[in-house]
Amino acid sequence: MTRASILAVAVLVAAPFAPDPMEITEWPVPWQNTGPRDPYVAADGRVWFVGQRGDYVAVLDPASGEFRRFPLPDGAGPHNLIVARDGKIWYAGNRAGHIGILDPSSGAITQVAMPEGVQDPHTLVWDSQGDIWFTAQQSNVVGHLDVETRAVRVVPVPTPRARPYGIVLDGRDRPWIVLFGTNKLATVDPAAFTLREIALPRPDARPRRVVVTPDGMVWYGDYAKGYLGRYDPRSGAFKEWPMPAGEASLPYAMALDDRNRVWLVETGVRPNRFAGFDPAREAFVASVEIPSGAGSVRHMVFDPKTRSIWFGTDAGTIGRAKLTD
Repeated sequence: MTRASILAVAVLVAAPFAPDPMEITEWPVPWQNTGPRDPYVAADGRVWFVGQRGDYVAVLDPASGEFRRFPLPDGAGPHNLIVARDGKIWYAGNRAGHIGILDPSSGAITQVAMPEGVQDPHTLVWDSQGDIWFTAQQSNVVGHLDVETRAVRVVPVPTPRARPYGIVLDGRDRPWIVLFGTNKLATVDPAAFTLREIALPRPDARPRRVVVTPDGMVWYGDYAKGYLGRYDPRSGAFKEWPMPAGEASLPYAMALDDRNRVWLVETGVRPNRFAGFDPAREAFVASVEIPSGAGSVRHMVFDPKTRSIWFGTDAGTIGRAKLTD
């Protein structure tokens, strides 16, 4: 047995959850059926997001409830965005093979073309130097974009149709990726720019999003079978916990809060539910329904200033889950 095949499965014991761990507020997006998703909180507290089916970037002012929309080129199909220190918006032109830069002060857009064979930048994240790592699901690569020079490098995933999906950086600026088309994680050595795959112990697992806790543990949601999993890069050991809704859970969006609790959204239940897991107790400690029903929550971020998790829904809302404990 290899180190990477070590697996412990915890049995979920029913226990009372915290009564009011969060207060959820949702703002209906004024442009219907446009796929609002993947919010990002800017330094001024405004919340930026994309309309994947509406070809736009938009911003919500939570204080006033006002929205503003910035049109993108037709067919851009933006998948997610991140906000730079200078206030510019970087978005993944998922259907148009580019990463775009929107200047909100003028509405001007600059496009960074992808290398040949890379069609679909998917999820973007910052590193500590202000450069971008990203996944390209159908192109089967992980990429790096130098923000100053606009140079793009990509490293292929060896497994065919592995579908690199969620991505996050650990405390050493090392990216960790979940390969949604297979039962694997991946990581890239930033210096050597080489990619290593790590097989999950269960062949039928399909990880979709990922977070890393400060202790270096890699956490993933198994969308196919309804588990929260933990991988220890030092020992190679895995441990998994069944989601509160079990195999029907379809855990999708993930976020880490300021108490190092792991939050996932169970998208297989109606309405969707937030499920909170405390690594210190190795137990789920919260389950909260989303008022709109959500449809699906695909990606979310934690804002430490307001202790809030921001999310977009297929029900056409931008939501804030403000933690109360």
